[in-house]
Amino acid sequence: MNTPLSHVLPRPLGALLARLPAYPGSVLLARALNLVLARQLPADVCALLLDRRLRIHVRDACLTFDFRWTGAGFVACDAGLTADLSISASAYDFLQLAQRREDPDTLFFSRRLSIEGDTELGLVVKNALDALELPAFELRGWTPRAVLARLGPHAHTPGVGRRHPGADAGG
Repeated sequence: MNTPLSHVLPRPLGALLARLPAYPGSVLLARALNLVLARQLPADVCALLLDRRLRIHVRDACLTFDFRWTGAGFVACDAGLTADLSISASAYDFLQLAQRREDPDTLFFSRRLSIEGDTELGLVVKNALDALELPAFELRGWTPRAVLARLGPHAHTPGVGRRHPGADAGG
């Protein structure tokens, strides 16, 4: 069983999205994962993820996000290398997973979610995500104002746009 056609992005939109450069999207996804997941990951999961290349492929949007865990957080990777673990689904199915309206096992066995690469790593990631107390992903929580409110003091990147306290022109 596949994702219902009414829930698949139109091909022209997917073709347009496929023209976007991959790296900026990977940076954004890595930052989002750091905001939502990084502090909650158990130590054993972090150890297994260390320097492993992960890939999220949104089939109908023709988007691929490559990232890895550094021990301190997720960072984007260049897309050229093979991923240790690749997870693929439609945009709708990823949204259903994020909102916890669909179970990954159900999507997997109905062939709407595919996992390729290191099977053990895939199971550990799936089980770790299932065990976390994550807020349901609601689209209204991702308006620019809501995201900036969650970032709080972290919204400013040091060295960009303003000087650090104590820095003076003389040295």
